Formats: sequence, structure tokens, C-alpha cells
Amino acid sequence: MPARKISATYAPELMPHALVLQFPSAEALPSALFTRLPEPDYADEKRMRFIVEEGFSFNEADAALLDSRQIDHAVLPDRAFGELGLIVSDMDSTLITIECVDEIAAGVGLKDRVAEITERSMRGELDFEQSLRSRVALLAGLDERVLAEVYENVLRLSPGAEFLLDECKAHGVKFMLVSGGFTFFTERLQQRLGFEYQHANILEIENGKLTGRLKGRIIDAQAKADLLREYRDRLGLQPHQVLAMGDGANDIPMLKEAGVGVAYRAKPKAQAVADACINFGGLDRVRGWFK
Repeated sequence: MPARKISATYAPELMPHALVLQFPSAEALPSALFTRLPEPDYADEKRMRFIVEEGFSFNEADAALLDSRQIDHAVLPDRAFGELGLIVSDMDSTLITIECVDEIAAGVGLKDRVAEITERSMRGELDFEQSLRSRVALLAGLDERVLAEVYENVLRLSPGAEFLLDECKAHGVKFMLVSGGFTFFTERLQQRLGFEYQHANILEIENGKLTGRLKGRIIDAQAKADLLREYRDRLGLQPHQVLAMGDGANDIPMLKEAGVGVAYRAKPKAQAVADACINFGGLDRVRGWFK
């Protein structure tokens, strides 16, 4: 379909859309699929773009075939990455590979118990704030040095995280980490990676020990969406200029609020509301959805 001139407001319904395939190698591509697609608008060794109608979708068989080849796919408005102004990201199991509270709990021998609560919370089976407070209460008396040990020895960035942040800096896209985890980790990641904004929960520490309580505002699902709106307005951005990414039920409101919501290795409820899902690749594929 030919590209049409659009106004500066970029109404999605007036924009051409792109089907984007992102794959581990060209060998993964099912050749039979291309007989049902237009000529690619762009192709390299890791992705292909096709200009399609807005309502384009694969049938179940084709979608299953792509999944079997570990090919992430989405249909999104055909925009350049530099048109974004802000990316809002979850931390645990999104920007980083771990759930920090679970790893802290290992210091008191309660990792399995806490991890079970975390998993149920991320699936949307438990109230987030209540489950967070109950998990933090189990950490009472733990030496604060355990936090540093988790950060230094256990925490790992998700694949592609540094590439995505480098691309944000290169294109003038600001980055905000909003986490139901803890400022101990978000602050250090901000200092290490150089992104602009971070918000998370504050662990109360007295005499070098965790008290089992939190201080201040709880960053839950609603707070994440509120922060997205607050910074969108503060930066003077249109809705389509904000992308949110996350993996759990407490990310759903911000995924829905963003112009583009990306579910990264996510729980089914988060995938169901997202505009694009990354089930197989790393965070570099967030960049890959765009020109």
C-alpha cells in the first residue's frame, strides 16, 4: 500500500502499517509464507518489514509456524525509532533477568516461598501491593549487605538492554525505569547505564538491617501508568511517542496507556494487551520494531 502524507499529529488510523518479522537467522524464515506477503520494504540478516493494511494478521497456523521458528512478529504503525520521545520500562524480568526480591530472600533461605508469591502476583492472581508488603516483611532482620551482593553477583542485564539504551541516546529518546522493585537497584542501574529517570519502592533500613517495611509511595500498576502520563505531559509528548515495556500483570495499565506497549517474555495477561510481544529475542528487538 502506498505511503500517504500524514499530519504532525500522526493519527494511527491514517498511517501505513508495517509487519515486522525478527528472527535469529535467515535460515529460520519459512519460505512458503512469502507467497502470501507483499514484497519486503526492508530486509537484513535479522529482520524484515512489509507494508500492510492496518488490520493485517496471520492465521493461527502461520502464527504457530513463526513461533516454532522463534520469530517475533508484530504489525505496528510504520514509524522511525527517533519519532519516540520516551521509553518506560519495568525492571525485574524486563531490563534485568532476575526478580530482585526473590534473590534477596535467598539470603534468609526463603527464595522459593517468596518466588511463588512473586509469580502469582505477576500472573495477576494477587493484589500487587499486598503481596509486595508480605514479601518484604519476610526480609526483616536481613543485613543490608545482601542487597549489594545481589546487585554485584546475581543481577544481569537482559540481552540487548545496553544496545537499546545506546540507541535511545543516539536518537534522543529518553528512558525511564519504573519498578515495583527497589530503589537500591534502580538507582545503581541509572548510574551505571546513564538513563534519565527512575522510580521504585524504598526499603526501610535501620542500623544496617532491613526492617521488613517500605517507605513512601508504593510503585504499583496504577503508579506506573500515572508516572507514564506525568512524564509524557512533562516532556510535551503525544501518546504515540511513548513506548512502554514490561512482563507482568502490574505492567498492564502502562502498556495500555502507552502509544506502543511491548510485552517482553511476558505473562499471558500482559501479552494479551500488548501491541507487540518479544517472546524469543532480546531487548534489541524493541529497536527492531521501528525504522
